[in-house]
Amino acid sequence: MARLIAIEGIDGAGKGTQASRLKQSLAGHGLRSAVLQFPRYGATSFGAAIGDFLNGRFGTLAEVHPQLAAVLYAGDRFESRGLLLELLEQNDVVVLDRFVGSNLAHQASRLTGPARQTLIDWIERIEFGVFQLPRPDLTVLIDMSSQMSRELVARKGQRDYTEREADLQESDLPYLERVRRCYLTLAADRDDWRTVHGLDADGRLRSIDDVASEILSHAMSLPGLVAGTP
Repeated sequence: MARLIAIEGIDGAGKGTQASRLKQSLAGHGLRSAVLQFPRYGATSFGAAIGDFLNGRFGTLAEVHPQLAAVLYAGDRFESRGLLLELLEQNDVVVLDRFVGSNLAHQASRLTGPARQTLIDWIERIEFGVFQLPRPDLTVLIDMSSQMSRELVARKGQRDYTEREADLQESDLPYLERVRRCYLTLAADRDDWRTVHGLDADGRLRSIDDVASEILSHAMSLPGLVAGTP
């Protein structure tokens, strides 16, 4: 049975790089794998709407209620459900660059108190219940400081969904820090999440190889995941 692994983290944490590295490492262990990235800006109707949202077309973050924003991201995954199930049929492991965890962290970070947990429960009910998306066997959170995140985002090339150097979320440092803290809370509360630190004890970036090795170790510890012949 195929395993589903989600890589999470705030913007600039290195999710895409590590998802690709994990795919390569799994191949070295004789395991068939595929990577699927969310949001799928140019591939789904909801993905295109997410691009509009991040470009400020619907207003500022404060002007768009997080529950409404959550529907866009959930809808993007719902449109992609068939593709995801197909990839699970064809591979031993499917690696996701963002998944439901991103929706939980980004939207819930904008609320406090009981309203936060109410929204988390609602998003999970919509994505996993109503839309019947498969639950990840493992979610790996790459923890990165919001300040380093901003620096790394600034190094990125132009993205296909925005002409800006940083989108609506990436440009808001306090928001990124709230999302980071929400991610850490989610990881601490869930047995199927693992946290991998993107910075060392001195606040310097860990090497891509070090982070990749730790993520691979978590992946290979999944029950039933047996290495084959490369």
